[in-house]
Amino acid sequence: MVDEALTAGAAARRLGVAVTTLRTWHQRYGLGPSQHSPGQHRRYTAEDMDRLEVMRRLTARGVTPAEAASWARQGVVPMDAAARSAQNRAAPSAPDRAAPSAQGHAVPSAPDRAAPSAQGHAVPSAQGHAAPSAPDRTVPSAQGRAVPTGAVPTDAQAPRRGGGPTVANARAGPAARGVARAAARLDAASVRDLLEANVADHGVVATWHEVIVPVLVGIGERYAATQRFIEVEHVVSRCVTEVLGAVPRPSPGAPARILLAAADEEQHTLPLEALAAALAEQGVPCRSLGARVPQRALDEAVARTGPTAVVLWSQQRQTAAPGQLRGLLDAPHRPLLVAAAGPGWDRAAMPEGVPVLDSLPEAVAAVTAAADPARHRIDLRWC
Repeated sequence: MVDEALTAGAAARRLGVAVTTLRTWHQRYGLGPSQHSPGQHRRYTAEDMDRLEVMRRLTARGVTPAEAASWARQGVVPMDAAARSAQNRAAPSAPDRAAPSAQGHAVPSAPDRAAPSAQGHAVPSAQGHAAPSAPDRTVPSAQGRAVPTGAVPTDAQAPRRGGGPTVANARAGPAARGVARAAARLDAASVRDLLEANVADHGVVATWHEVIVPVLVGIGERYAATQRFIEVEHVVSRCVTEVLGAVPRPSPGAPARILLAAADEEQHTLPLEALAAALAEQGVPCRSLGARVPQRALDEAVARTGPTAVVLWSQQRQTAAPGQLRGLLDAPHRPLLVAAAGPGWDRAAMPEGVPVLDSLPEAVAAVTAAADPARHRIDLRWC
């Protein structure tokens, strides 16, 4: 609640929107300041701010401004399901559409190379393949790693005049735009709420490709253009980890036949967290060893738990050591599936019998099959 009436500038700062946005909401939808004293500008009362907060929350979820304003004038927030329903109506529904990049462009697939996001995580395309990097056309990301610039118009990287910081443009999906707006305000609660709603409605894989990936790419590209948004990147990454970790896991008594790990010295694990959450949705329990797993620790974990599938993630070339994979193949009780994932792996250096999983859906399918090959009736000899 607001204790005293606010100027337009103060109200905009409180809400995390631009003053021009408040003016638009006032002129188009009647959501303006109501307190007026002779000789002074109108000011926003507590009741005005309550209505504007409803407007902000619903537009962040992809609800059209006109519909959000209708709810705001009533002074109530519709049920989450209603808001998500409006978001779904606004989003394209074709199941095989290309997932937009941060600037709305379809991301081309390239099975053996990936452009890292601002955190250095691999950014898959609509099909889940890694997007190609362009060694001669890159700029540093927020962590000093490279992100491609070729598909992004220069003017799209600049802040909108009067519109404040943004990390996704209007051609991104409504859910991604909502997360991007909340992230730019450092509104972690709203970022989590939006991601949780999207996971509940569409699942982990769709949320990863259509929401998380475009936002991470957008943050990296905005950093490249402005040298800003490191704090935004940290908020989003933390929220993504929390939301993926909150996806319900199978019961504790279920045997975990899957082992996920990052290669020795590899610090980036967000894609592995997405895989673990996607497997959980399928009822497949797994163990995740996290970042920087040395060879000896990985070998001991395999010997101790006897997994049927091991997925080793490498984001960067310098962390992709084929020797770790060979060690798994030479284990006394070799896992049924030993797979590499991530853009760091060199296909030409892969030990025989080790596939490179190019996409999140492909990884889910292969790992699920390895967890219960009799049920899935899939021949894993190609692995």
